[in-house]
Amino acid sequence: MPSLRPAVLAAALLLLGATTGCSVLAVPGTRVPGEPAPIPPKQVVLTAAQALDDTGGARIDLVREGPDGSRRTASGTLVWGDRDEAELTVTDELGSGRLTLRDGAFDLAYQGGATKHAERATAESLDPAAAADPGAPDPTGYAGGWMTALVTNPGSRAYGMAQTDRLRSLGGEQLAGTTVAHYQGAAPVADYFGADRELSPGQLTSVVDWYRRRGVAEIGYDVWVGPGQRLLRLRETARGSAGTTVTTTDVSPSGSGETTPTATG
Repeated sequence: MPSLRPAVLAAALLLLGATTGCSVLAVPGTRVPGEPAPIPPKQVVLTAAQALDDTGGARIDLVREGPDGSRRTASGTLVWGDRDEAELTVTDELGSGRLTLRDGAFDLAYQGGATKHAERATAESLDPAAAADPGAPDPTGYAGGWMTALVTNPGSRAYGMAQTDRLRSLGGEQLAGTTVAHYQGAAPVADYFGADRELSPGQLTSVVDWYRRRGVAEIGYDVWVGPGQRLLRLRETARGSAGTTVTTTDVSPSGSGETTPTATG
């Protein structure tokens, strides 16, 4: 789970600093007389992504809902930076299991089953759907990204969303009793995953092909940012020939004891 690149974010942070006093909830194009211009959505999300990255870890609660009524969940802690660790409870079509990551090595064990092993490069082979994907060029290679998404720093994903430069503000809304900023965008599949600079060229080709074969032309995405530039929620929406899949990730401080809003809200 590599950290974000501070040099890449420097210009964004400078721009944000130049607009001190702006409300994170301000909608671009609106202005209060006598007040500075609102902060562009890209800068808000980049700053929130960097702030999360700097913490070195977080708790996530993730839900993926498919068009056929399927539902996958994962909850637990991630650590990134100098350490590369994860401890997650996952539930999917095979039941409930435990996914751990240590220094790039994955272990996945379902209740009553043998432990399965994989490296980061072959993490998608642990996805129960991988064996049922006969059209995949390489069933052990990078595919739909389910396992990879579980152990990716949410700040890196928010960074990729911001880098597509297609975010717009939906204004403020209530999330778990707090007023937060909601941003939304959409990008062609190749552009969306191409903004993730952690993917190798081979992985990018594989994931774009995976979505192409399912009739997904673009990825919709939403970001929720709370007071103090806190990244609280990410959502990815993929509409394809078989229907719509929505993946929602709630983020909270690791070990803080805080509760996060349910991911289906």
